[in-house]
Amino acid sequence: MRTVQYREALNEAMSEEMRKDENVFLMGEEVAEYNGAYKVSQGMLDEFGPKRAIDTPIAELGFAGIAVGAAMNGLRPIVEFMTWNFALLASDQIINSAAKMLQMSGGQYGCPIVFRGGNGTAGQLAATHSQSFESFYAHVPGLKVVTPFTPYDAKGLLKSAIRDDDPVLVMESEKMYGDKGEIPDNEYLVPIGKANIRENGSDVTIVSFGKILKVVHAAVEELSKEGISCEIIDLRSIRPIDYHTIVESVKKTNRCVVVEESWPLASISSELAFHIQRYAFDYLDSPVVRVMQADTPFAFSKNLIEEALPNVKKVMDAVKSVMYVS
Repeated sequence: MRTVQYREALNEAMSEEMRKDENVFLMGEEVAEYNGAYKVSQGMLDEFGPKRAIDTPIAELGFAGIAVGAAMNGLRPIVEFMTWNFALLASDQIINSAAKMLQMSGGQYGCPIVFRGGNGTAGQLAATHSQSFESFYAHVPGLKVVTPFTPYDAKGLLKSAIRDDDPVLVMESEKMYGDKGEIPDNEYLVPIGKANIRENGSDVTIVSFGKILKVVHAAVEELSKEGISCEIIDLRSIRPIDYHTIVESVKKTNRCVVVEESWPLASISSELAFHIQRYAFDYLDSPVVRVMQADTPFAFSKNLIEEALPNVKKVMDAVKSVMYVS
């Protein structure tokens, strides 16, 4: 095992797959000459040249469309968006072309493509640069959506995404690119559609994903000092969702809290709460509780940011509420 940064794990995943398959290439804003806005593609222009590490104009709809056309013709593009907030402009190509192409063509044209980039809040970036889009895209049949939390998952999930014959969206975070973690020296894959039990527990199941898991782990550490044992499930894959792992955990703990860095309405936690009450209702000793971002556009002010996001106290209070303790 060796320790790498999250950005290095992503770089290794792309580089390894590009060495294996000449049809894989990277395109996006500043991915080549500048080595990536967050230095994820460092050195890739030097190794693979300008035909496989391609700088694009600031025109997300345009270069997403070029990538979809390339995928339909046998190539395997990796499209980097500087942020998923900018990729709203490309959502027509992602939703109306990439997601639907296999079905609309009667199986004649596939679309093996990866769209990846920073997602969610990243400090004082205000309302138009701080949105979480997992549930937005997970709503669409034909797309797969993953959110790696660790460098290990970042590399393993991205490699699986590049090899997948369907469009896969990889939701990262500007706040995680510098995070460090261990990865194996040998090649490995992390399967899409399989959750990870990050910590075993007996009192409450906490389901979450992405960088907000840092808050979850901090809260669970504090709760353990009070004798409360929490099981942490990292979804990793948002579509498809590993419902089985969640339901089996709730059958054991009889309680569930979902922590999500997104707005409440039509969220991933809404879907999970429905599924848990449908398939584990008789095991629940308390209603499912959600800890969400405030139902308002994101603020620039630091104190409003702190108020809007899930934090350690909110998670601890939610866990205690499902246990009926104060």
